[in-house]
Amino acid sequence: MSTEPRVTIWRSALLAGSETFIRGQGDALTRWHPSYLGATRTESPLSRADDVIAFADDPRAFLRLRLTGDSPRLRRALAQQRPDLVHAHFGGDGWLISGSASRLDIPLIVTTHGHDVTRQPDASGLHGLRYRRNLRTVFHRATLIIAVSEVIRSRAIARGADPAKVRVHYTGVPVPATPPVVPKRWDVAFVGRFVAKKGVGDLLTALSTMQSPRALFIGDGPLEPSLRARAEQLRLDATFLGSHPPEIVQRHLAESRMLVAPSKTAPDGDTEGLPTTILEAAALGLPVVSTHHSGIPEAVTDAETGLLCPEADPPALAAAMTRLLSDAHLRHRLGAQAHRRTTADFNLTLQTKKLESLYDEATNSP
Repeated sequence: MSTEPRVTIWRSALLAGSETFIRGQGDALTRWHPSYLGATRTESPLSRADDVIAFADDPRAFLRLRLTGDSPRLRRALAQQRPDLVHAHFGGDGWLISGSASRLDIPLIVTTHGHDVTRQPDASGLHGLRYRRNLRTVFHRATLIIAVSEVIRSRAIARGADPAKVRVHYTGVPVPATPPVVPKRWDVAFVGRFVAKKGVGDLLTALSTMQSPRALFIGDGPLEPSLRARAEQLRLDATFLGSHPPEIVQRHLAESRMLVAPSKTAPDGDTEGLPTTILEAAALGLPVVSTHHSGIPEAVTDAETGLLCPEADPPALAAAMTRLLSDAHLRHRLGAQAHRRTTADFNLTLQTKKLESLYDEATNSP
């Protein structure tokens, strides 16, 4: 029987294809043994047959949990995993499992990622009132709160988190010793959800003013149909591939000259934490064109590891992309420095060791 301490990783919808950071972080644990628990199953390249789904055959019981924060079924599922710690992702999901963890006397860590402490607490009416109350509750119950950037830490504290509990921990990504050298098929790559905060509309506008760069879009989301239609209307050389497993995404990134992440604050207040795709691209030696938004400047240093633009500024995006496409030496220099920075500060192996130290702290383990 294994003597490793056990952590249950909780995400109510297990697991969206865009949430590679959850699976990658859990799978990289070495001293702690992870198991995955969800309320419902989300079919995606990241879902697994051995994920434990608490409400697969009883949606009414899940509704009770969402309304009351209490569920005997969830407590039984959690108790069966015999964890020493629960690690929940996103504040709202943290509240859903915080009651069960508390009743079972299991320490709880909650990672705040972005919209859970930016957009969602500002919701109007009864929904917003309930969410703010629930967020304060989970912040009180949690032993530690992880923020994915300094900006998200400040937002969590502003929403009621005890500053003494909040730790900034950057999500790590795998970093090859040497970036792959492969022929380039794409001038520009975008990877992410097609939602307002990702700024894909700004990217399309910027591309329409350039000399027909080959653009690749990987991901899905509610805005995908309208953005595809707009790309066709603008007659862009744009390929939309939909959502793909991480290894396919990595291959396409390596075949690209740069990653563009034009993130911005959405009209409803939704913001990024620190997009993992930026770190994944930098790990492969790609320069990143992005924006002065949320935690992005904590990972991308302007003119050193990438180029940063103001939010919602298509002309600035176009200028930055054109500059990189016309200067191979600059691309290679920024890409090499991005790889070195990621190796030093965002390496999955190093960051996982730091995460396990937080697990030790939360459980008073040596």
